[in-house]
Amino acid sequence: MADKDGLKVAKDYKVDIPFANNEGFYVKGANNLDWGMQKHLSNIFNPKSGNSVMFAFDHGYFMGSTAGLERLDLLLPKLASYVDVFMGTRGAIRTCVPPQITKGIALRVSSGSSMLNDDLSHEVVAVDIEDAIRMNADCMAVQTFIGADGQLSSIDNLSKVINAGMRYSIPTLGVVAVGKDMARTDRFFKLATRIVAEMGVQLVKTYNCDNFEEIVAACPVPIVVAGGKKLPEPEALNLAYTVISKGARGVDMGRNIFQSEHPVEMAQAVAKIVHEGFTDKEAYEFYLDAIH
Repeated sequence: MADKDGLKVAKDYKVDIPFANNEGFYVKGANNLDWGMQKHLSNIFNPKSGNSVMFAFDHGYFMGSTAGLERLDLLLPKLASYVDVFMGTRGAIRTCVPPQITKGIALRVSSGSSMLNDDLSHEVVAVDIEDAIRMNADCMAVQTFIGADGQLSSIDNLSKVINAGMRYSIPTLGVVAVGKDMARTDRFFKLATRIVAEMGVQLVKTYNCDNFEEIVAACPVPIVVAGGKKLPEPEALNLAYTVISKGARGVDMGRNIFQSEHPVEMAQAVAKIVHEGFTDKEAYEFYLDAIH
């Protein structure tokens, strides 16, 4: 085992050099995957832009009814035309997403905690691979708690899902959780995203931070950035623009869409940045025009 003492701090990320093993397929790190995996990834990442707008509405799996998500059955069909992927639980997807909506599905498969717990890091794999197949999931999302009390069990959960996904050609999305005792620093995210990627996931969801381009360079699979807490619309669009400019292949906007006063127009504005190269200012002008 490597000795932790005397380790050199990594610093040579060569952020100006594109990922090397990317000639056969456009999704980072997926060049050597089979057809089924690549097909699912094509449902997640737009083949023209190479990017993705995810819409996360899985908050209820530990938060219960959340402001803005009270009526999923009314909200989700309105947003379907403007996002690439719905990220939710099987209960919410089965009951509130009409099957004729042809969007990618990121299926939340880990669970076991709630807002009533002080420590959210202890989860289990709650959805078996057969049900993920029945739901035609394009990826299975697993929460990982690097540095938390539940680190070992969450990595075990992740490994089990990756192994099952590899048997049936379904990608795994490793979701990097940040607990109350974890600093949102580039050092932490370099550690967490790399660990999750090296376990074998096909994509990672994480947060923005300083030196984000280095996190992207060091991670051999695509990174999708979480929107996090609700921000004013200009700030949320600036977040999307910043991370896409620094190499993220998508954003997973939940609260910054469903808690906006105009969620449909906000989803459209985010898509302008992610797929059409709009700046944050151009996207905000689009948003203002759309709501008026």
